Amino acid sequence: MVSEEGSLFYEVYEVFSKKTDTSALQHQFSLLAPNEELAFIMAKENFFRREQVADIWVVKRGHIKRMSQEEKESMNHLEKSYRETKGYGYLKKKWRQYEQEQLTEKDIMGGGEG
Repeated sequence: MVSEEGSLFYEVYEVFSKKTDTSALQHQFSLLAPNEELAFIMAKENFFRREQVADIWVVKRGHIKRMSQEEKESMNHLEKSYRETKGYGYLKKKWRQYEQEQLTEKDIMGGGEG
């Protein structure tokens, strides 16, 4: 609906929820409402009928900041492989080798049982 000033009467709101106090927020749905209070009431009515939740957040879509295409492309150029943990896969093998070498040294030095 359009008001007399030419602006939209209804605005889009995004609804997020948490199943427990410690769980992460999850986006659930979008809704149209004339103001924040009605959007929150509509979200509660719609959501509490379906499932138990610990918290609901209702945010005007216009207040959510998205990355522009230019920002997305600039993020692709950043090198972040040093933050990935896949480089530590060899540690278990290295540790096993180290333990075997220590055992061998004990045997050589006469500290081993036998």
